[in-house]
Amino acid sequence: MFKRLNKRLRAFVTDSDGTVAVETVIMLPILFWAFLATYVYFDAYRQTSINNKAAYVVGDVLSRETDAIDDAYIDGLKSLFVFLAKPDSDTKLRVTVVMWDEEDNTFKRDWTAGRGIAGLSNAEVAALDSKLPIMPDNERVILVETWSTYSPLFEVGLDQSDIYNFIFTSPRFAPLLPWYEDIPEETS
Repeated sequence: MFKRLNKRLRAFVTDSDGTVAVETVIMLPILFWAFLATYVYFDAYRQTSINNKAAYVVGDVLSRETDAIDDAYIDGLKSLFVFLAKPDSDTKLRVTVVMWDEEDNTFKRDWTAGRGIAGLSNAEVAALDSKLPIMPDNERVILVETWSTYSPLFEVGLDQSDIYNFIFTSPRFAPLLPWYEDIPEETS
């Protein structure tokens, strides 16, 4: 009995006959899933890159500004981000001007404005010290944070995820970027 079983196993292992139809039925779903997975993962990386570039554009626009910023300007920046990133979901934008205070050895905010999310408090800004650059006393940076949600087109193991960008840049043509309400009124 053992010899017959051994003989049949050898015959099975060495047999090279097969049917292409059976192999196709087995392999085609696997190949199709691999193709979809490749597309979804590439699309996720592409959307992350686009969102990152759009956040840098918003930061660059703010860094070149010499006039005061107001609510309408922030609304326009959010519209710019949505136009550039073309996300599938609601987006959030927060702009904060952060200053380093050497006396208190901490970061403080000059102003903050958010769309879809609340602005940062001084305590929250101080907690970001490990993410912010080393700066001289009273130096300012413009912090731009953006959020959007990526939803994959197909279910291949990648869940819906948030894309978060944390961008900071220095003002280029002015020492600081003021908020409109902080500008002293002209006296006649």
